[in-house]
Amino acid sequence: DIEAWMPGRNEYGEVTSTSNCTDYQARNLNIKFRRKGKNEYVHMLNGTAIATSRAPLAILENYQTKDGHVEIPKVLQKYVGKKQI
Repeated sequence: DIEAWMPGRNEYGEVTSTSNCTDYQARNLNIKFRRKGKNEYVHMLNGTAIATSRAPLAILENYQTKDGHVEIPKVLQKYVGKKQI
């Protein structure tokens, strides 16, 4: 898990998660591969790329200015096209 500071909660909150499911999901989905002539179940990862409500919330709460604007983190400015909203 990766967590971000959420001032409104006064605690860290999960913004993404990844789990090693070993062969549990593959058995239910019957997903196999062949190794040395023998079929075996694959091991799978399960992941949330981003919690679409919590990640933006963390940015808004941590970068909001006293006048109500939100400073866009430098690493995101090229994607947003602005320094502040």
